[in-house]
Amino acid sequence: MKPAPVLVKICGLSTPDTLEASLAAGADLIGLVHFAKSPRHVDLALGAALSRQARGRAERVALLVDPDDALIDAVTASLDPDWLQLHGSESPERVAAVRARTGRPVMKALGIATADDLARATRYAGVADRLLFDAKPAPGAVLPGGNGHAFDWSLLAGAGRDHSFMLSGGLTPETVAEAVAVTAARAVDVSSGVESAPGRKDPARIAAFVAAAKAATAAAAASEAQIAPAARRA
Repeated sequence: MKPAPVLVKICGLSTPDTLEASLAAGADLIGLVHFAKSPRHVDLALGAALSRQARGRAERVALLVDPDDALIDAVTASLDPDWLQLHGSESPERVAAVRARTGRPVMKALGIATADDLARATRYAGVADRLLFDAKPAPGAVLPGGNGHAFDWSLLAGAGRDHSFMLSGGLTPETVAEAVAVTAARAVDVSSGVESAPGRKDPARIAAFVAAAKAATAAAAASEAQIAPAARRA
């Protein structure tokens, strides 16, 4: 059975033109960041306009960092997202509470640097609708997330066959195929890897990233097809 193409999320979009470029390239999900410290922050008015532009064309993800209930309510009402992405230090209990409060699926971002980090991530399995594995920020970092850095993808080798996750952290058009091959990820997320400067998306890099990620599915399928007959003969 032919595997489904890798799902691609372009995160941190903040202009109509780059959002349109992402949709034209074939992005499956688009991310809107509502976090004032981020260079990709969009206020509620702009976020609502971008969300309307993408409605029915891609799944819309609102990214929040340790939001209180009032902020969750405001973002949900204004952006009407298909997903909420929690990118702070939210506990499994908080993730469950946000999911129950909004009735929206929740994606939980988790920083990964070691096998212990991956083991701790299992606390969220069955609570969040999707886990997003990102590079763990350095101690004292102002911004959450990988901030353009990758982690050791071999920690996730084979994980894609066991549960659904989205891979993030330092992905670029040049590296996403390798990342998919190593991790068997079925979904990938990119932000700084398709930018010409912090917060400034590059349409050409967006198109190249989506194309490389989608092509990685075909390459992985071909590799598995070659391995299977050899295994049967062994």
